[in-house]
Amino acid sequence: MIDSSLPVSEKDVEELVTSLTELVPDAFNMKSSRVAVSFGAAHQKLWDGIYDAFGGKVAREKIDSFRAGAGTVLYFYDEETVQTMQEKFPRYADNFPVWAQQSSGMLQLSVWSGLRELGIGASLQHYNPVIDSTVRSLFNVPEKYRLVAQMPFGGIVSEPDAKEKEDISKRVSVFS
Repeated sequence: MIDSSLPVSEKDVEELVTSLTELVPDAFNMKSSRVAVSFGAAHQKLWDGIYDAFGGKVAREKIDSFRAGAGTVLYFYDEETVQTMQEKFPRYADNFPVWAQQSSGMLQLSVWSGLRELGIGASLQHYNPVIDSTVRSLFNVPEKYRLVAQMPFGGIVSEPDAKEKEDISKRVSVFS
């Protein structure tokens, strides 16, 4: 669980997200990732809007657990950038949307890890595409930005439940 306290300043969070967005690689250096960070009232309006977008079909308690945080990172990729690369490199056209998603995933993990290093807890949520119009109207997001994920973050109230152990050899193979 998270709350609205932060062990660092909002500026520190902003600088972390900005730095990582610049540094995380992207296929063909296409720079397709886009990020919006909300704090305070904007963060709370976001989660109220998410609740409203589902018409009460998502439990208020669940939404409120994210709303209780200090902020949310919204991850997008720019479809216009992807389309430009598809036109420029037609042999790879089908791969550019996949590569944009992969880069977004690397950015999400990097930010999540970076937040944790700052003593901030986070989780990754996927309420899109149901919330796309809500996000667009709240944050004036361009039509060509495809919402990928939402990462509410804040002070760590409690650690997440431990993951169930598995036979990882079913998913990892090693060859010499």
